[in-house]
This record gives sequence, C-alpha cells and structure tokens, in this order.
Amino acid sequence: MNNEQDLSTFSIRTDLIIDDKSIDDKEYNKTTIYDDIIVSELTINEKNRSVINKEEGTYITIEFNDITDSENRNKVCDVLTKQIGEMLKVMNIKGDDECIIIGLGNSKSTPDSLGPKVLDNIIITKHLFELNKVSQGFRMVSIFAPGVKGTTGLETADLITSIVKEIKPKFIIAIDALASSSIERLNHTIQMTNTGIHPGSGVGNQRKEISFKTLGIPVLAIGVPTVVESSTIVSDTINYLFKHISYTKNNFEISKLSVHHNNYKNKLENIKLNKEEEHNLLGLLGDLDSNEKHQLITEVLEALDYNLMVCPKEVDFLIDKLSVVIANSINNSLHRQINSLE
Repeated sequence: MNNEQDLSTFSIRTDLIIDDKSIDDKEYNKTTIYDDIIVSELTINEKNRSVINKEEGTYITIEFNDITDSENRNKVCDVLTKQIGEMLKVMNIKGDDECIIIGLGNSKSTPDSLGPKVLDNIIITKHLFELNKVSQGFRMVSIFAPGVKGTTGLETADLITSIVKEIKPKFIIAIDALASSSIERLNHTIQMTNTGIHPGSGVGNQRKEISFKTLGIPVLAIGVPTVVESSTIVSDTINYLFKHISYTKNNFEISKLSVHHNNYKNKLENIKLNKEEEHNLLGLLGDLDSNEKHQLITEVLEALDYNLMVCPKEVDFLIDKLSVVIANSINNSLHRQINSLE
C-alpha cells in the first residue's frame, strides 16, 4: 500500500516568476530602475529550465509603489508601453500585423475582472479597416472576452482557438488577473511574458494553455496579481510577530503592543532571527525554514477548508485604475499614431 502523499496540493500558489525564491539575482538578464519603478527581465532557456519550473521564454516584471494618483499612473504607463514595444520586437511582430486582444477572467468577480475591464478601454480598429476609414499609424485590432467555463460551459482555450482559425490574426495579447505568494506585490506588479498563459493556474484551477504551442501564433501575456492565499497572510503575520517580539527586547522604550512607530515595517524587515532565537520563540516551529513553515500552515488551513484566496478591500478601485494603465499602454504600443490617451 502506497502511503505517500502528493505534496503538490500544498505548494505555494503563485503565477509570478519573481516570487520564485530559488531564482538567484544573477539569473536575471538585467534590472532597470525608472524613478521608483523597477523592471526585471529574466530569460528561461534549456540551461536554467531544470531549476526554474517555467516555460522557456522572456519574463518581464514591473514593480511599482502606487497607482492611486495620475502622475504615478502615467509613469507606470510609460514604462509598460516601452516594455510592450520591446517585447513585440523580440517576438518579431511587424507594425501592421493584425492583433486580437483577449480579456481573460470573470467580469462578475472583481478580483478576476482585470482582463474584461482592460478591453473596455482598448481602441478597436478591425471594423474600420473593413470600411477603409483608418488613417496611417493604426493597426488592425479586435477584442474578445471569452468569460470563464463556469459561466459559459465552454473551455476558454477552445473558444480562442476557433476565433484564431476564423480570423487568422498574426498575434495575440492576453490579459489576466494572477495570484501571488507576496502580499506586497498585490496590485503593485505587472508581469509580461511571450510564453503564453495558463488561465487559473495560480489559484489551482488550471485550464488549457493559450500559447504559440496551442495556437500557432505568438502570444504576449500580461497579468497583475490580485489575490493571495490566506496561508501566506498567516505565515507573514507570524514572521512579523516574532520579529516584533525580538525587536522590542532590544528597544525597551517601545511597548510590546505598540506597532505604530516610524519605519516600523522597514525595521522589522531588516531583522534576521538566528536559529536559537527562532527556536526559543517558536519552539519546534522555529526549527523549520520559511518554506516548511508556510507549507505546514497551508496543510493545516487546507484541512480546515480555510485556505481562501484573499484580495484587498479596495480591489475594485485598484482594478479600475490598473485596467486603464494596461489598456493605454497597449494602445500606445500597437498604434504609432497615438501619443497619449489621458
């Protein structure tokens, strides 16, 4: 009798390649900083694919602090426009190649509505080309929101395959909401890759992939993490809690219950507990490394059916702002005639 348990059930759910702690900083091709926006590029090939469990291709991660004001949104939009343009060059996309933009996700579920909301702000030109009413500097663009299998009864990849066979575009841009294993990256990170996308993979509901392999045309995938597992929140809270206890031991003027002093979070992040401290504070739990602790917490919450996917309370506001940023960046990248949509 085989009593081995499939531990993949308890693996940390994330779509972001930057969440992978096994990737050394040296693996990244380059990291560029624009003001307070960090752009990281990673290429996965035959050499490093055995270590990094991702499809071969280029992954670009854009990290930013805030998009709640127009100035910051414009900065992120400019950076994303530049990165999309460079990625299209890598994919050998020409200036007049036809494109279909796919908005993946469920429009009735706010954290999963990023894709359909982006489509609301895309400049559609295919019908105008058919009427010969388009000036130079625009390319043929159409959009499609396939919904989700739970509301349509149809597999998303099958719908897209049918449209590609009928319309015959040169390439696809797919937008989707992602999952992250980092609370700080929720709605503050954009990931872009030329490897395609597996809808629902980050939340354990993986559907058929949408990629060059399945469609026969290049697929540029753009996503933003909007949800995180509750086990991640519990794990991070425990880590910060015991760092706080360690911090107050050496700072007697700080109350053990007071966490609202200046630079509190930065001070805790700089604290590194040694094994003896972790054992004294956490007992047997302190003897586990961070991944083992997270896995243990996940196992407990899964057994109780409490390991939910969680989003910020202001997710509707953030999704609205992010969808405009992504749509404007795509419009600016696809149509040379457009300078700004703001």
